[in-house]
Amino acid sequence: MSLPCPSNPLDGCPVETIEAPQHEMPEVNRNPANEMSRVLGTAPVHLAADSSGGAIAHWHHDPLHDVVEPMTDHVIMAYNGMMQRMERRSGRSVEVGTFRPGVVIIIPAGSSSRWDIPKPVDVVQLYLPHATLKRVAYEADTAAPSDLLERTAHPDYITSRLLLSAADVLEDNGALDILFRQQLTDLLATRLLAAHTGKPPSYQPAVGGLAPNVLRRAIERLRSDADADVSLAALASDSGLSRFHFCRAFKESTGLSPHNWLRQYRLEQAMNMLRDPRNSVALVAASLGYASQTAFAAAFRKLTGETPTDWRRRG
Repeated sequence: MSLPCPSNPLDGCPVETIEAPQHEMPEVNRNPANEMSRVLGTAPVHLAADSSGGAIAHWHHDPLHDVVEPMTDHVIMAYNGMMQRMERRSGRSVEVGTFRPGVVIIIPAGSSSRWDIPKPVDVVQLYLPHATLKRVAYEADTAAPSDLLERTAHPDYITSRLLLSAADVLEDNGALDILFRQQLTDLLATRLLAAHTGKPPSYQPAVGGLAPNVLRRAIERLRSDADADVSLAALASDSGLSRFHFCRAFKESTGLSPHNWLRQYRLEQAMNMLRDPRNSVALVAASLGYASQTAFAAAFRKLTGETPTDWRRRG
């Protein structure tokens, strides 16, 4: 079974879900990229880790001729560099593939391979705890997930596009970035269950949005100050629904994913504040939770085509 790829793949969550068991809690404050750093001999260009489990890292690294020891998490990679041939050896098995945009590499947790990659690499990696994969399968009302299949330069434009988008969307805004990362991780887990296991699950389609009082509570939380907990986990908990069920129903009710709704709301807040000449751009950035004025200006320009200063001058 293949999941359809929406025009904006993070705008929605495609499956109905139910409450996940509470006893399966992933490890907290673990940095899975440290395992990969030891192999690659460098640090990632960008790392976004989530206390609820997993991380996303963007790497630029040199040619690799080494063994990747067994990893704690499943590792899913989307390639974004120059086309090149590579080899992956597992025991007596040798796989030869071509790295190019649109392919994915999957290293299931606990597996080990020797990699021979002759040229520099630009890749985005998802570190996915098996507990997260099990939770998503449970929420989708399916059986326990089958083992992930090893993939070497396997064509999968949907997974590749979803994962590569992480390198472009993170904005150095804690609330927005956490919400984006949680949506992306759950959506990628759903895709992996559908396309990269030995026995793809059967999802039950769902219809209908949130009840008015539940939607009102969610919007009140999203409209809270910049330091409020607006994670997908908190929003779903308020609603009494699982993360995927909440995400799908929220989009059904509003036309936007929780992340994109909050992003649009923060843009409207920024515009209202910028209309007052007494508010500096630095003050607006800090008020809306951005790590710096530069991060805020980059996010504002991405959405409007103008810098905050140019927008204020034109208005």
